[in-house]
Amino acid sequence: MEVTVKTAEQLRLTSQEFELIHEKLGRLPNFTELCCFSAMWSEHCSYKNSIKWLKTLPREGGRMLVAAGEENAGLMDIGNGFGVVFKIESHNHPSAIEPFQGAATGVGGIQRDIFTMGARPIASLNSLRFGRLTDKKTQWLLNGVVKGIGHYGNCFGVPTVGGEIYFEDKYHTNPLVNAMSVGIVENGKTISATAEGEGNPVYFVGSATGKDGIGGASFASADITSDSVEELPAVQVGDPFQEKKLLEACLEVITTGAVVGMQDMGAAGIICSTAEMSAKGGVGMDIQLDKVPTRQKDMKAWELLLSESQERMLMVVERGKEAEVLAIFEKWDLSCSEIGVVTNTGTLNFYMNGVLEATLPAHELVLGGGAPQYTRDYKEPAYFEKINAFDINSVPDITDANELQATVQNLVQLPNIASKRYVYTQYDSMVGAANVSTNNPSDAAIVLAHGTGKALAVTTDCNSRYVYANPHTGGMIAVAEAARNIVCSGGEPLGVTNCLNFGNPYDPEVYYQFVHAVTGMGDACRKFNTPVTGGNVSFYNQNPDGAVYPTPTIGMVGLLENVENKMTLYTQNEGDVLVLIGEAKNCINSSEYLHKIKGVEFSPAPNFDLDEEYNLQQFIAKIIQQKLITSAHDVSEGGLITTLLEKSFFKNLGFAVSADTNDVRTDAFWLGEAQSRVVVSLPENKVSELLLAATDAGIVTQILGTVTNGAITVNQQNWGNIDTWKNLYDTAIEKHFQNN
Repeated sequence: MEVTVKTAEQLRLTSQEFELIHEKLGRLPNFTELCCFSAMWSEHCSYKNSIKWLKTLPREGGRMLVAAGEENAGLMDIGNGFGVVFKIESHNHPSAIEPFQGAATGVGGIQRDIFTMGARPIASLNSLRFGRLTDKKTQWLLNGVVKGIGHYGNCFGVPTVGGEIYFEDKYHTNPLVNAMSVGIVENGKTISATAEGEGNPVYFVGSATGKDGIGGASFASADITSDSVEELPAVQVGDPFQEKKLLEACLEVITTGAVVGMQDMGAAGIICSTAEMSAKGGVGMDIQLDKVPTRQKDMKAWELLLSESQERMLMVVERGKEAEVLAIFEKWDLSCSEIGVVTNTGTLNFYMNGVLEATLPAHELVLGGGAPQYTRDYKEPAYFEKINAFDINSVPDITDANELQATVQNLVQLPNIASKRYVYTQYDSMVGAANVSTNNPSDAAIVLAHGTGKALAVTTDCNSRYVYANPHTGGMIAVAEAARNIVCSGGEPLGVTNCLNFGNPYDPEVYYQFVHAVTGMGDACRKFNTPVTGGNVSFYNQNPDGAVYPTPTIGMVGLLENVENKMTLYTQNEGDVLVLIGEAKNCINSSEYLHKIKGVEFSPAPNFDLDEEYNLQQFIAKIIQQKLITSAHDVSEGGLITTLLEKSFFKNLGFAVSADTNDVRTDAFWLGEAQSRVVVSLPENKVSELLLAATDAGIVTQILGTVTNGAITVNQQNWGNIDTWKNLYDTAIEKHFQNN
């Protein structure tokens, strides 16, 4: 018993969990069985420390076609007989150890979640977080992650159309790599991750199994430490060309009607896919592990069960239709091996060369079945005292025109503000000819949904410093900003997938951040009628100084019934009028200006009111539909002045703006990040109509000035030409990598 308990602890199972396994089996587990429970009851697979709060999120309504978490990805109706399938997941821990393969296999895994449901992926996005950019380790991690994402996505042939990237000390040594995929499927032609039909054969399809990725789910459910490099074998190795063949073969085999159910072998490999598919269908399986194709000799049963080698699927086929399936995979030069059969026992029996290696009840292994669920203690973080003590009057306002200009010059070169072209130029954004945003940018990426007559607006968003300052408000803002980006692009927000990145859940202050961020997200999702279709929880994101910023990344999908309604972010014509929609607030809280320029680490979240935000978005949607405006770009990081510059860069236009800030400080007006504001441009002859519509809707507006042919003037002061500012903005990140 002592040896077994020690083994359980090494497998990251608590003594209580070991006793629970003992109770469920009615006997002591053998080593292989214990390995299976370790993987399936890991945080990564079971959500044992988060599921209670995840269930509080809105999981129904809107255009939902399957319940949240029911399938590998979310599915929502977009009309004309089609659905959109989408999901976001993390690959943080592998990327911290081996950034290229960690990021690459993160992209591959999320694509499989989409096409295993029968959908064709049409767009990829990502959300990335790194430490201080001046740090050589950060530069190594960034280069590896970006190359990994670019390599896999470019070779696989799905465009990377959008994303976000932030640099904060809190992510030192523990980057966040969140990958999102979006696909299209005809309604009624999806495939479920369900095993059914006693006697139906079980097939292993795709790449051979190796020892890479063994224990990956458990590895992702523990803190990164100085010893984590010893767990390098837990990082998977991907092959995008193999995955491309697997995509085409899977979509083709679905059309035969021979596939009963299918699931990709992601986290926890064979044990996860056999357990989850069996539990969902209320069946069991007898699996012959010696029939699993391998690329390494003499792999043991537990290694085969836990390997997370990439580009693999588990497929249940209707008995009698095996030949059709085999012919398709042979055509695509992919392995397709019958490794077992569906039973009616509810039990998973794993054999190796005729020897029974493990007998496990499928239901007891999975989330929603026998996997444990915990309620953790939480308490308000001690640093809140410093946040609550912040006084805006302790920061001198900008009073000199030259100081404002110099401050903005520094601001636009901050890595969180500056152009990310160093990153996105390494991605293929145009493959597939569906992306209409690369040469016509908007706040969200716009992707044509070929065959549907419609387009999708997609985005990933989260300002984690806001969440750190106030988890509930920050969680709401993450959802609101995603919805705002879609609305400003001409779309209607449909639904959310989330990737919840936090520190150690056993830390009560970290768990406080998690609980309140989730409740904030839920409140905003209900307001915007954007149900949560699913996602991913990634705990144990720590660096040597503590937890990362709480980062509940929001992936959101919106619908454009007609792509002609797309709204660009950039100004169109010299002489157009620039109008601020939404009220300027006397707020510099948690802004890039306050944090990076003034060096204030602790301040509240920016001003935000959910009802005000909702009303603003309804108004923006209305004036876009009425074709009153020619561009719309929301105010976010860097404040109003950054929004104006970003609106000007694409066509090298400028602006002449001025403002009587009244009771609002100069720095708050130009550099503050109070929410619920959008800058629009429009012809002068439509301004009065816009202002009247705003008055009727109760929306505050302010005329800022006009679009120029390239000159920039702020409060009658000459700030030079747009070309100078664009050069500062475009080259800031690249300069960190020169001479390296």
